[in-house]
Amino acid sequence: MTLFHLVRHGEHVWRGRGILAGRSAGVGLTAAGSAQIAAVGERLAGEHIVALYTSPLQRTRESADILANRLNLPVQCRDDLIELDFGEWTGLTFDEVRRDIRWEAWRACRSLAAVPGGESMRRAQQRIVDALAELHVAHRRGTIAVVSHGDLIRAALLFALGMPLDLHARIEIELASISTIEFGDSGCRVRRLNECPGR
Repeated sequence: MTLFHLVRHGEHVWRGRGILAGRSAGVGLTAAGSAQIAAVGERLAGEHIVALYTSPLQRTRESADILANRLNLPVQCRDDLIELDFGEWTGLTFDEVRRDIRWEAWRACRSLAAVPGGESMRRAQQRIVDALAELHVAHRRGTIAVVSHGDLIRAALLFALGMPLDLHARIEIELASISTIEFGDSGCRVRRLNECPGR
């Protein structure tokens, strides 16, 4: 088995502005977000982590750099860990997105709907699961930290739990949280969900 600690990035500078950041550039951590991730680093320091992977976006890279300093590991970037592609909705306010007539299909049926000009949740789930499967082969019997985004972590957890994507809203993934999955040739198991160190 490979043990994966799935870490959501810390609070970012667009938090509280009501804007869908998505894959926007220049969205880094706040001071509070850096402190949140520092607490995650302390929590993971005794876990014997052998590798650290991250999404390439600024908020995840900054989070991974904080973890790397505490865990004494290099940061390895993977494009398949990037945030869901929110297409036409990227950079819009949440109120603007909810006024789009296509929003209701996305809200109600993540298993079938796709973001206009963006990505489906099924595609996002496939790439995060494929990434974990590949990392499992590379790090058999190792413990890995993966820094990514709420929707991607939620998609991985739904897969591990055997739950449909349409139940995505039943799982909460806080900023700077840790969710832990065992991943092996005979299946996966969720060991921990939405642990928030220091809070």
